[in-house]
Amino acid sequence: MDEIVFVTHNKGKAKSAEKYFQNLKFTTYDFELDEPRSEDLKEIATAKVKQAYQIVKKPCIALDTGFFIDALHGFPKTFVNFSLETIGVNGILKLMENEQNRDCRFEECLAYYDGNEIRYFYGRHPGKVAYQMEGQNRTEKWSDLWYIFKPNHFEKTLAQMNETEREERRKIDGSYEALNEFAKWFEGKEY
Repeated sequence: MDEIVFVTHNKGKAKSAEKYFQNLKFTTYDFELDEPRSEDLKEIATAKVKQAYQIVKKPCIALDTGFFIDALHGFPKTFVNFSLETIGVNGILKLMENEQNRDCRFEECLAYYDGNEIRYFYGRHPGKVAYQMEGQNRTEKWSDLWYIFKPNHFEKTLAQMNETEREERRKIDGSYEALNEFAKWFEGKEY
């Protein structure tokens, strides 16, 4: 079985991958990949995984995630890092101050590249925007958006949930994760 290298500077993403990749030869490579300005997650993931492959010269994955708020016409979309660096979570909450529609979602695209072929795996996590920041810092946190994202069917933000609650969420809120979809595919791959 090939070794998979997950190239990411996001320690929360790397920590999350560990639970899905327990049956795989898996390592992480800490590097902040360039991210093209685009509203297309697949385009961003493609550019990132090609760059990752040039660095590690092994089969690798890269993951990109967007955050979409219905009441804000999808903002911040794929521009999560830029939004958090400029207006931050409090700025997003300010934009949502008088909004009744709190529907939002994370969408993700994982790209796998072995030097010949790129394959894509997708994830989607529906929920609501909280009215205020709630929760605590966790090692598996991908983003400060965890403080304001309440998965469907839950009254807690991801940052408030313990691991058991987050596992339960995956079973009932309509979420599916790109990391999990990739791990299932890779484990069944023919060599």
